Amino acid sequence: MPSFRPKFFTRGAAIRLGLFGAAIALLSLYGWNKTIRMPGRSYAGALAPLTADEVQLRDRLREHVETLASRIGARSTSAPAGLARAEAYVRGELAGAGYEVSDEVFRADGMACRNFIVERAGRARRAEVVLIGAHYDGVLDKPAANDNASGTAALIELARAFAQADVARTLRFVAFTNEEPHHFQTESMGSLVNARRARRRGDDIVAMVSLETVGYYVTRAGSQRYPPPLSLFYPDRGDFIAFVGSTEMAPLVRHALGTFRAQARFPSEGTALSARTPGVGWSDHWSYWQVGYPAIMVTDSAPYRDPNYHTPRDTPDKLDFDRMTRVVAGLIPVVRDLATVERRALRE
Repeated sequence: MPSFRPKFFTRGAAIRLGLFGAAIALLSLYGWNKTIRMPGRSYAGALAPLTADEVQLRDRLREHVETLASRIGARSTSAPAGLARAEAYVRGELAGAGYEVSDEVFRADGMACRNFIVERAGRARRAEVVLIGAHYDGVLDKPAANDNASGTAALIELARAFAQADVARTLRFVAFTNEEPHHFQTESMGSLVNARRARRRGDDIVAMVSLETVGYYVTRAGSQRYPPPLSLFYPDRGDFIAFVGSTEMAPLVRHALGTFRAQARFPSEGTALSARTPGVGWSDHWSYWQVGYPAIMVTDSAPYRDPNYHTPRDTPDKLDFDRMTRVVAGLIPVVRDLATVERRALRE
């Protein structure tokens, strides 16, 4: 019986089809290498007991979260009394860490709103700035322990760790207000105010790291979700910290994650995806993208893991402070490296 071959399926067509398939495969491999494949390996194995210093760090982190989420509670322009108390607490803790605090004041919802800024001046490259930020407001009337008292606590303790440090670049720590809806990605978002003012001044921000929900961890299989098709590439247990950026931020994501993995014995993942991917731009790093500064997010992945996200159940008892402590301790060498490494290492 004679073989049947469609008229259009000529030798030339077969060659073109093969070349097209090879090109798609190469592009897919390039995309995987750029966005998914990361340096080093995520830590796997038993977590070491906390050191004596880490126990003290854990207790301070817990105190910050419990103060903001339990003793103060709701803190937003919809709950102005709580927001004022949170302002006083965050400002006081930064001052208590040894800094002179600058208030960055702007108006929203008919009231004065404040970001708080502290700096450790660089020695060799003072004009170059590494910015670490977190928002201290919560969504509407919710306690907001993980989102984002956890990030605020981490910010305060990272600032404390570098209060007397000898660093090449200037370290700038900023506590933002108005990250949550209805301010999110609007003119009244505190980090957008800060980013735009920095750009107008001509500040040379070489890297920005947003600390967003860093306290919720689950070791149960199936506890971690992702936008499709990322579940094909990442673990299904929500026991890791993630370094996240857009595709343009891939060099910064890779460098920061590589430093974390080299220093910290804690599970970690990283990704650099399209900014349109749900979740990739869901924090204050987005604001710095708008004015051309390189910025990434460090997060436990928020709603992709934490069922209490943006609900009244987001309370301090849901957080794993031992794991959160290991993350914050692991970020200290990351911040130190960002304040020291040559600029080209953050761009390649």
